[in-house]
Amino acid sequence: MAGLGAAARKAGNRPWALAASGLLVLAIGLWANTAEAAAAQTDDYSTQSSKAVKSLLLDVTKAGARLVAVGDRGHILFSDDQGKSWTQAKVPTRQLLTAVYFVDDKHGWAVGHDAQILASTDGGATWNKQFEDLAREAPLLDVWFKDTQHGIAVGAYGALLETTDGGKNWNDVGDRLHNDDQFHLNGIAAVKDAGLFIVGEQGSMFRSSDDGQTWEKLEGPYEGSLFGVTGTAQPRTLLAYGLRGNLYRSSDFGDTWQQIELKAARGNLEFGLASATLLDDGSLVLVGNGGSVLRSSDDGQSFSVFNRADRIALAGVSGLNEGRLVLVGQGGVHLASAKGAEGVQP
Repeated sequence: MAGLGAAARKAGNRPWALAASGLLVLAIGLWANTAEAAAAQTDDYSTQSSKAVKSLLLDVTKAGARLVAVGDRGHILFSDDQGKSWTQAKVPTRQLLTAVYFVDDKHGWAVGHDAQILASTDGGATWNKQFEDLAREAPLLDVWFKDTQHGIAVGAYGALLETTDGGKNWNDVGDRLHNDDQFHLNGIAAVKDAGLFIVGEQGSMFRSSDDGQTWEKLEGPYEGSLFGVTGTAQPRTLLAYGLRGNLYRSSDFGDTWQQIELKAARGNLEFGLASATLLDDGSLVLVGNGGSVLRSSDDGQSFSVFNRADRIALAGVSGLNEGRLVLVGQGGVHLASAKGAEGVQP
């Protein structure tokens, strides 16, 4: 990452910031808003736009049968018909939103720039702002909730925030990590029958077996940035992924790691990997730069690799009926086949 210099580090080393020069400029520009401009937007709602479904979106998830996507300018969209049509939610921010998480069909949280945390109790149709910290001048990059009360958000410069009352209060618990260099924390996920796992900048890894009350720092297998982590259907098994197609699998909650070889049509996959999802049938899907869509039916031991013809930067993925996928990223929402090929556009 040294070649990208301070600008890339300030952009959070996120895959959506590194996808292409245009997205990099966009990410840096959004981050570099002055404190005055950010403060002026504090009470503004995201602008309603028919083009929101085609704007930059960074994450998508399920709220029961509903799909919810978040992204640029505070846009949050939801769909009740498998992604064929989308409704823009009323959202009290115009800042870039980076991640969204629902614990059930009603209760969800979204995080983003200005260390903002938004919450919904109606499946993503309406949102309220629970937290922001303009002084951090850095975004939150991922969020996880155990239930409707206990949640953790992670972000740039070692940000680690926790709530135990559904978001009425968010507390800075960054001192629980041994992260003296304040490496960016890019992703957090639960691992079946094991605990929580965080990955971030320069291959940093942390794990917790007590729902985040204490954390252990690990020596990981990779010194480059890791953009995300996901559990699998198997106990104590997880995948960590990041720059240049680097993908690692552990079946013992991070004690040991195996690098997963990814073969694309023209050789080894070298695009950054941005996001992952565990489908209802236990399959895993990862997406990333260059239109990369990876799928595994053996708990991450091997993957098929497909690169879309449009080569768009993909930042998020969720499952649809019959194994199909909804992808988000550059150009907004993309409906796709199980393989990742273009389907009917919303």
